[in-house]
Amino acid sequence: MTSSMRHPYLDHPRPIPIAHRGGAADGLENTVAQFRRAVEAGYRYIETDVRATRDGRLVAVHDATLDRVTDGSGRIADLPWSDVAHARVSGTEPVPLFEELLETFPEVRWNIDVKAESALHPLLDLIGRTDAWARVCVGSFSEARVARARRLAGPRLATSYGTRGVLGLRLRSWGVPAPLRRSAVAAQVPEARSGVQVVDRRFVRAAHARGLQVHVWTVNEPDRMHRLLDLGVDGIMTDHIDTLREVMQDRGVWV
Repeated sequence: MTSSMRHPYLDHPRPIPIAHRGGAADGLENTVAQFRRAVEAGYRYIETDVRATRDGRLVAVHDATLDRVTDGSGRIADLPWSDVAHARVSGTEPVPLFEELLETFPEVRWNIDVKAESALHPLLDLIGRTDAWARVCVGSFSEARVARARRLAGPRLATSYGTRGVLGLRLRSWGVPAPLRRSAVAAQVPEARSGVQVVDRRFVRAAHARGLQVHVWTVNEPDRMHRLLDLGVDGIMTDHIDTLREVMQDRGVWV
């Protein structure tokens, strides 16, 4: 049995629909209101981002600052939680604590992009304290950060490849020898990067041969969704949660 099949995080019929930031197309990304809309639409996997405030509280925010999505401003790492708590996404919705999300949506499994090193220890402490190991997969563009998370938490933590792991897998798919760590459960990748195709049939085959699922982000157009599902990818992350649901329903694979 492969490592990806063993980890309870991935105990779900494939392909897995994943709501990117809860469904960012609605303008309320990473908010309780948007996560609730995704859950009510039938999503059980949600992608979000975590950062730590100056006083170590873990918040679900993508950017390093509050400026783009909220009516607040400033770097989250420089602000206490009391300040961040007053900011409103799109002027209406509060920035949630990740602990609040675990409690509010007990059936949801979270795909977490750890955006800053300062968030890593608070995240692992929270997962341990709430015994949420089966509900969380940790990823990051930083291969070193993912490796640190895995080293600290051990095999109970599901992780995805960082950029180096994805490159190694892409090389392997072309028949080029490349080192690959065996601890990841998924390769979470864009369909293409800088004009270079990442996901094709060979890439999916190489991942599956190593017991890895392939989750592709961020896919918002129906034709791309169909094409990727034809390739046999195991999950799709989207901002447009209604569109992906309709595509999967049309194909008879919505669970």
